[in-house]
Formats: sequence, C-alpha cells, structure tokens
Amino acid sequence: MSSGDSGSHGAGAGEGTRAVRAGLPEPVKYEPTLPGPVFAAHFHLPGEPTGPYAYGRDDNPTWTHLERAIGELEAPGEAGVETLAFASGMAAISAVLFSQLRAGDIVVLPSDGYQVLPLVGEQLTAFGIEVRTAPTGGDAQLGVLDGAKLLWIETPSNPGLDVCDVRRLVAASHAQGTVVAVDNTLATPLGQSPLELGADFSVASGTKMLTGHGDLLLGYVASRDAGLMACVRRWRKIVGAIPGPMEAWLAHRSLATLQLRADRQTANALAVAEALRGRPEVSGLRYPGLPDDPSHPIALRQMRRFGCVVSFSLPTRTRADRFLENLRIVDDATSFGGVRSTAERRGRWGGDAVPEGFIRLSTGAEDPEDLVADVLRALDASAE
Repeated sequence: MSSGDSGSHGAGAGEGTRAVRAGLPEPVKYEPTLPGPVFAAHFHLPGEPTGPYAYGRDDNPTWTHLERAIGELEAPGEAGVETLAFASGMAAISAVLFSQLRAGDIVVLPSDGYQVLPLVGEQLTAFGIEVRTAPTGGDAQLGVLDGAKLLWIETPSNPGLDVCDVRRLVAASHAQGTVVAVDNTLATPLGQSPLELGADFSVASGTKMLTGHGDLLLGYVASRDAGLMACVRRWRKIVGAIPGPMEAWLAHRSLATLQLRADRQTANALAVAEALRGRPEVSGLRYPGLPDDPSHPIALRQMRRFGCVVSFSLPTRTRADRFLENLRIVDDATSFGGVRSTAERRGRWGGDAVPEGFIRLSTGAEDPEDLVADVLRALDASAE
C-alpha cells in the first residue's frame, strides 16, 4: 500500500472518511478522482519485463486501486498489509487453503460455516490433507486444533450467526505454529478487524455487504505476512482466478458508501431482531447485536458492528414458505449484504444443518419502519 496515495488515511481518520477516500490515486488535473476500469490483456513492455504491469493475469491498475482501498480498511494506517483481489469469495478462500496446505497437513474448518466448505473439505481430503471440523460456538475448534497447519475461522458463522473468540483461538494457534485465517464476510472490515485481532489472513467475499449492490462477484485476501501472501499470489497466477476490471472498478466505487450502508443495515437488523423477539411462532432467533444473544458478550469485545443478517426458524417448511411469499419489501433471494433486503429458507439448498423452517434474513437500507412492518405483516399472513 503506497503512502503516496491520496486515499491512504491513517488510523486517526474516521471510518466514513477512510471509506470514501480509500485507494484513490494522487489527484491529477483534468483526470477523474477514481480512474475508470483498465481493460487490458497486455501492456506495452519493451526491453526487460520490469515494472508493475506486464500481463493481465498478473496485475491490473484497477485491481491495484481496489486492493489498496481494501487494505486501508482492513488495517488503517499500516503500510505493510498486502491485499489480493479474486474473482469470487470462494476463489479467495480456495487460494488460502490450497496455497498453504500440503499432503500430510492438518486443517481445522468450522462445521457450521458456509455451505461450500464441505465441498472444499472433500477436495482437501482427496489431496491427502487431514480435515477436522468443529462448531464455531464455544470456541469448539480449540478441541481439534492439536498439530494443525491451518485454522479456518468463520465468525459470525453463516447462517447460524455463532461467534468465537478470535484472540483466544489465535493465541492457541500461534503457540503451536498454526496459521489462522478468518472469514470476515459477514462483518466486513468496518465491523471486525481480523488482522488487528491477530489473524494471519483476513479473507472475505466482496459480493456481500462490502460492495452491497448485488451486481458483482468478488473476493479478497489480506495479510501482513509477505511470505504467506507470495504463496497466495502464486496460486492466483496459476489458477487464474482473477477479477474482471469492471467488477474491480464497481467494487471500489461501492466502497465509498460502505459506512453509510453498514450503519443503516445493521440498525435495521437490530430493529427486525427486536421485533421478532415477541413473536410466539419464531424460535432460534439469532443476532449478535441482541443483548441476550448467546454470542453477544464475545461479539461486543471484538466487533464494532454486528452485521445485517438475522436468522430464525418458523415451525414448518410450509409456514416458512408462506412467510417468504407474503413479503413485499424483502426479496426471496440467496446471498446477503445488499441494499435491498433479502430472505430465504436455507434448507432449500441442502448442506446447512438447519431446520426446514430456518430463515436467513438480510436487512437492506430501507426505512426501518417499513421493513419491520413488512416482516410482521408477512408473519401474520403466513399463519392464515
């Protein structure tokens, strides 16, 4: 991250200022403040192949601006953090796992994490890597950590919203030489700072709240450790899991409103969660921002915002489907983090250990009164 960028604001700047200015180049008269996307498979390269840009699979000026911007949000004021952008969140996750692990290594994954992780675990096992799993809640991964090469943490977990003590897990891991990666997708860098909590990697899908408009797929990996990142960069080059310049540019543009969106969406999530607390048909309500949520004490110590996702269960699959059908403001769609609220019955996909009536609801940036009214009205209508 270059200290010469006008977007390089230190830890003393406010979060909104950093989000708006992150990754912007030095101002040049008559040039746009955020340069447009650079579409190039190759660059002029006479003589020796030195310099930052040679071939489109290795680097691109549009990626550079985005990667600097994300790095400034992940670790404000730090010059030694490196960030790499990927074509999707799963590309970023796979890059860390497959670049760091070898046959004979042990990896610990969450048993309640993103539903594609079991597929990743199957592939790791096929490559001769021992895969151990444990739930996120109660720091249960500590119980299977012995001898692991890498610990993968997802906190809050998706879709169950359990939270683990990152500092505690990092301390136990580093004491035995285990590398720690934290999936920070649900929290975003404005909700939680894995690198500041001691993790070696912060990994996330930029598809979700980070960019917030539901119009692109993106992922990233950030770390202070140049050696670890060299392996991740090499993996990206080999696999070619690179973002398109348009996606990278859209992502950077969207970062400017991250604080505004995060504040509104997390406030909406708390309002919806509080409204659901008194409903007799709702069970298993989870939101880390609720004072009585089992994860709240830990979340309060390591999170600044608690995310936009609320999870709960309705008594039956039929009731859940009727609830979703009766929503008017909230779209029935997968993914989360967008400015338009979404909800879905997670059991329709398989792969998540959740009841048939389990709902994952992601609050957008609508007026909270309208959003709460829509949810409560749909609950009432679904009972008929």
